[in-house]
Amino acid sequence: MPAADPFTTPASSRRSSLRPPTSSSSLSPNDSPSSGPRSILRRSTTPPPLPVPAMPVPVPVPAPIPVPPKKQPRMRSHMISPDTPVPRPWTAHPPARASIAYYLTYVVIVIGIALGALQTALEYKGVQLDRKPLCLVLEEDFSNPSTVFADASGKGGTFFREVGMDGFGTGEFSMATASANNSFVLDGQLYIVPTLTADAIGADAVRDGTVYNITGCTFNQTHGNGGYLNDGYGSYFDLAGYTKACSAVSNATAGTVINPVQTARLSTKFSASIRYGKVEVRAKMPDGDWLWPAIWMLPRDEVYGPWPLSGEIDIAESRGNGLRYTAHGSNYVQGTLNWGPAQGLNGADKTYSWWTDKRKKFSSDFHTYSLEWTEDFLRISVDTRLHTLLDLRFDTPFFKRGQFPEVVYNGSSLTALQNPWINGTNATPFDQEFYLILDVAAGSTSGWFPEGQGDKPWLDRAQNPMLDFLNAQPHWYSTWPANAAGRGMVVDYVKMWKHCDGN
Repeated sequence: MPAADPFTTPASSRRSSLRPPTSSSSLSPNDSPSSGPRSILRRSTTPPPLPVPAMPVPVPVPAPIPVPPKKQPRMRSHMISPDTPVPRPWTAHPPARASIAYYLTYVVIVIGIALGALQTALEYKGVQLDRKPLCLVLEEDFSNPSTVFADASGKGGTFFREVGMDGFGTGEFSMATASANNSFVLDGQLYIVPTLTADAIGADAVRDGTVYNITGCTFNQTHGNGGYLNDGYGSYFDLAGYTKACSAVSNATAGTVINPVQTARLSTKFSASIRYGKVEVRAKMPDGDWLWPAIWMLPRDEVYGPWPLSGEIDIAESRGNGLRYTAHGSNYVQGTLNWGPAQGLNGADKTYSWWTDKRKKFSSDFHTYSLEWTEDFLRISVDTRLHTLLDLRFDTPFFKRGQFPEVVYNGSSLTALQNPWINGTNATPFDQEFYLILDVAAGSTSGWFPEGQGDKPWLDRAQNPMLDFLNAQPHWYSTWPANAAGRGMVVDYVKMWKHCDGN
């Protein structure tokens, strides 16, 4: 048996789908393709390759076009007849009066803006400024405690501790001491702190059976002419004034008590004063009912006479009573000029104003209190010129500004009122050297704390108002913070300038 051809396709048992060969188309091995009239190709025995299917090409599908929703037919109203036309007032032409009102509104707005801009420009142009060169007179930042307080003669320091217990003309219930408990320097800041006298001498001694002579009384240094008076026949020492300023007696029967509060009153009387220039004090006010902090100035020399003839400049005064106090509490600061042609006449009600912070108290943070002073104007402000306590132009003589009566009572008879500033300028009496004072008082009978406001526990004209104040101590003392920074005035720095030309 011949060997099988390995390349021969094996026979299939499946019936061939090809047409079976016929005798006319069969060829013998010896036949040649050219032996017949027609060439017959040999059918291959190898199956043709299967076709490879082509990869389908993706056909982009167009995005669906949104079909707007069909408008719902409006429901027919049963209130409007189909024959009644629907009014459309917006399509009608507005009446002339309405058109005029429409355009007039915009015309008024434009005019208002123009007038506001004009007023702003005029106000800006009219603001008084001190354009003269300033020379520094005093700069105290309390970095060196040894040079802050002067000795009893007023030398060796910036601030002189005034000592007295006569109320300093305002009926204060506190005494001013030279004690380090009431005025001291701590961490580069000056503290003026009120304390209870009972803590020093005992509560019983304050009320009865004690003669208290204050240590280091400065009556002779702080009162004019060294405490001497002149009655026209000669000069004599004011013994009654000295006794009142330097001592007190407590007597339960008479209802007299020793000043229940001790505090401090510091001045630059012997170290610095200015006549025109600028003062700047950065300070934090105290908290506590009936406390009266003040940054103010007095004349170095009473050229025109005793207070108020020679004037007083209050840069900033406040009250320690809280925000609910109805007579300007600790969220108010006030600036005032005190002046008058005679004792008992004061024109301060015509030269004062205030600034208020409706959101917080002036005891909650430091503020910068400034005085700008020239021969033409005087301005007091806090933090910025926009926060003006007082802005006064010297355009009218003070005697005329006060509108005082023509006659006054001099104690025995009526007499014509004299003008003590007749030979001065429009700035008189504020045309002399003034020095600075920092203090914190407690209570007063001067009217600074109005009657009937804030449950005031005393009457200014009562027989013993200081006793009434002392009897209410449990109420007001509970409002005083326990720490010195809360109940005291804290001063960060003090600066004073004067005009370099002296004018």
